[in-house]
Amino acid sequence: MSSATTARYDRLFTPVLLASCIVILVSFAVRASFGLFQIPVAETFDWPREAFSFAIAIQNLFWGIGQPLFSAFAERYGDRKAILAGAGFYIAGLVLSAYAITPGQHQLLEMLVGFGIAGTGFGVILAVVGRAASDKNRSMALGIATAAGSAGQIVGPPVAQLLLNQMPWQSVFIVFAGFILLSMLALIFLRAPAPQKATQSDERMGAVLKKALRDPSFAFIFIGFFSCGYQLAFITAHFPAFITEMCSVVAPGSIIQSLGVSSTTMLGAVAIALIGVFNIGGTLMAGWLGQHYSRKYLLATIYLLRTIVAALFIMNPITPESVLLFSIAMGSLWLATVPLTSGLIAQIYGLRYMGTLYGLVFFSHQLGGFLGVWLGGALYDLYANYTVVWWIGVGFGALSALIHLPIDERPLAQRRPASPALPA
Repeated sequence: MSSATTARYDRLFTPVLLASCIVILVSFAVRASFGLFQIPVAETFDWPREAFSFAIAIQNLFWGIGQPLFSAFAERYGDRKAILAGAGFYIAGLVLSAYAITPGQHQLLEMLVGFGIAGTGFGVILAVVGRAASDKNRSMALGIATAAGSAGQIVGPPVAQLLLNQMPWQSVFIVFAGFILLSMLALIFLRAPAPQKATQSDERMGAVLKKALRDPSFAFIFIGFFSCGYQLAFITAHFPAFITEMCSVVAPGSIIQSLGVSSTTMLGAVAIALIGVFNIGGTLMAGWLGQHYSRKYLLATIYLLRTIVAALFIMNPITPESVLLFSIAMGSLWLATVPLTSGLIAQIYGLRYMGTLYGLVFFSHQLGGFLGVWLGGALYDLYANYTVVWWIGVGFGALSALIHLPIDERPLAQRRPASPALPA
C-alpha cells in the first residue's frame, strides 16, 4: 500500500469505509439467503432436512476456520489480496455447488463458500475499517460496516426468493457468483492504512497472541461469542423453513397480506430481511453506545435481551404477526454484538493484530454456528420440530450474558502484574 495512505482519516465517511460496506453487503446478501434453499434442495433430491443443514453447518465452520487465516494473510500481504482470494473461493463454491448432486458434494463445496465468506466478511473488513478510522470515529465506523452486512440481509433473501420463483435454485447460485464478482470492483477504492506497529513495542504476532491467549478476558470473549453464532446461524438457516411449516397460511385481508406477503415462503424471506432492517439501527446504536459506555456491560445486556426475546417467542403461539414482532426485536439485537466485540478486542489488545485476534474469537462464533445449523436439521429429523433447538439457544444466550461480566476492559499493556506477597 502507498505510504500516502498510512495516515488515518479524520472524517467518518471515507472511500475505505464505503468500499468495505459494498464488499460486505454483497457477501452477506448471499450468505443470508442460504436458508431459503433448505426446502428446494431437499425436494430436488428427496433428502432429509439434515443433509443440506449439515452442508450449511460446514459452511459456518469453515467460515470460522478461515477467518483468522485470512486476517493473518491480510496483515502480512495486504487487505485487497486477502479479499480477492476470499472472493475466488466464494465464486468457486457457488458455481460448483450448482452442479452438486449428492449431500457429500454439497458439504465439500460449502467448505469453499465458508472460506469465501471469511475472506470477504467481518474479520478482514472490520480490521480495515478499524485501522482507517480515527480514534473518535472507530466505534461508529465499525458499527456502520457491520450495518452494511445487515443491509445485505435486507436485500439478499427477497432477491433470492424472487429469483427462485423464476428459475431453478442451481441458476440462482450462478447469479449469486456473478454478484460476488461485481462487488470486487469496489476494491479500487479500498486503500486502507497499513497495519500500525504496537505502540509499546515491536512485538511479533506470536508474542501478542500468547499474551491474549493467557488473558482470562480473551477466554471470556471467546466463549461468549459462541452463543451469538449459534443463534444467528440457526435462525438464518432454519427460520424460513420453520415459518413455512408453523404458519401454514397467510390469512386474506390480514396485516401481513397488506404488506404484500401472500405466502409463507415469502413471509420467511421477509422475516430474514426485516431482521436486517432493524439490525441496521441496532448495530449503529451499539457502535454509538460503545463510544460512551462499557462495552462488556453492553454485550451482557444484548445477550440477556436476546435470551428473553427468544424465550417469549417460542413460549407463545407462532403466527405471522408474532414472526414479524420477533424479527423486529431480534433484528435490533442481531449484529449489535459485532462492533462491540471487535471494539473490545481493539481496546484491550490494540490495533496491530486486531484482525487476527478477532478472527480467533470469531472461530468460537462459527463453532456455535456449526452447532446451531447442524442441530437444527438433526433434531428436526428426530422430533419433526425445532423446539429443542430453540431452547438450547436460550440457554447459551443466558450463559453469554453472564460470562461477559468479569471481563477486564483495561488495555493489556496498562495492566500491572500483581505485587508479590510480603513475607510474614
